[in-house]
Amino acid sequence: MSPESKKLFNIIILGVSFMFIFTAFQTCGNIAQTVITNLNSTDFHGSGYTSMSIIYGVFSASNLISPSVVAIVGPQLSMVVSGVFYSLYIAVFIQPATWAFYTASVFIGIAAAVLWTAQGNCLTVNSNENTIGRNSGVFWALLQSSLFFGNLYIYFAWQGKTHISESDRRTVFIALTVISLVGTVLFFLIRKQEDTKAPGEEDSTNEILGDSSSAKAKMTRAVAAFKKSIKLSFTKEILLLSVTTAYTGLELTFFSGVYGTCIGAVNRFGNEEKSLIGLSGIFIGVGEILGGGIFGLLSKNNRFGRNPVVMLGIVVHFIAFYLIFFNMPNDAPIAPMEGTDHIAYMIPSKEVAILCSFLLGLGDSCFNTQLLSILGFLYSEDSAPAFAIFKFVQSICAAVAYFYSNYFLLQWQLLIMVVVGFFGTITFFTVEWEAAAALAARSSDYSSI
Repeated sequence: MSPESKKLFNIIILGVSFMFIFTAFQTCGNIAQTVITNLNSTDFHGSGYTSMSIIYGVFSASNLISPSVVAIVGPQLSMVVSGVFYSLYIAVFIQPATWAFYTASVFIGIAAAVLWTAQGNCLTVNSNENTIGRNSGVFWALLQSSLFFGNLYIYFAWQGKTHISESDRRTVFIALTVISLVGTVLFFLIRKQEDTKAPGEEDSTNEILGDSSSAKAKMTRAVAAFKKSIKLSFTKEILLLSVTTAYTGLELTFFSGVYGTCIGAVNRFGNEEKSLIGLSGIFIGVGEILGGGIFGLLSKNNRFGRNPVVMLGIVVHFIAFYLIFFNMPNDAPIAPMEGTDHIAYMIPSKEVAILCSFLLGLGDSCFNTQLLSILGFLYSEDSAPAFAIFKFVQSICAAVAYFYSNYFLLQWQLLIMVVVGFFGTITFFTVEWEAAAALAARSSDYSSI
């Protein structure tokens, strides 16, 4: 197998592994609040929103140390161990206990930081400036296929149900735990890249992936990775991209947790309200897969850079927010177990609700594929610290959003995303224009990115 074929093989395995893990985790996140609402009449008194707030809060703090962990352990083993913690979190729902639920939330927050830092490192090591756009799109399309399979099962299994029984819950979460473990095992198939640097030449990526097993060498790499993260945090490009990244954290919270809860709370959807949560997740996944596939395939022929894709993403999201504002009751995110009988500015429409799910997924793929691409391009030699900063900002904003989702009406949540999304698009444009100018100055062909 040629070096390029091996790199593409690694990207595909990386994407498939994440697809299995997040088939389980994203389906879990999508239905968690609905399941928990049905449990709160028992001894269990947890909150899905609070759990996700804990996860993303710990996630954001853990990104400060995740480059050092990846430096010591290596990206492959880091992803394997993280995958095990994802599986344990999902398994908690088989027999829920409040203390176990919140404890698992803390551990998965740490695991998520390590997992995504290692993923960014693996993606960059297996890419160059000519393939980073394609590989980002391929990885994102495979990852977001996860939204399709789990939610398809939820749609058919929960069709016509207004109450989720203990048997229904256990069946779903046992299956999701097994699926997550399959994805974890697949990480072992990723093949290590040989060092292709000239003698005496080195960079921080090679330091992260170094073979030295001595404790001193590992500690040196860990300290170097931490220092690099701090240094990169205050660069102009990272600060500007942080606004865009903050927006992806807010809208991630909305489409992965809040919007499904809103759909499940609308009593005017009748007996289909719970199964519509699954259908919504499916169409979010369709939008994600379509976006990732198209932008990955067209990246080599895109003569206009990344900005048009990000512009498409913000326009699509603004359309979705407008339709959701008109279609969903304002109290839907914080409705009690009985749901809400209120209406917004139109009679709630299932078709409009599902269309908005597709638009949310498509817009999200626009932003994330281009952020992965530009980070891999700008920081090809500092991939682990750069992706750790990316996930730090995204996760802390997701944590904040999950916290205020317990209290804010729908209109205020939409307004916050509109404002942050507008400024995030402008800051991304600024970095992309500067990246294009720098590449042109090096007499490179920008259209090949």
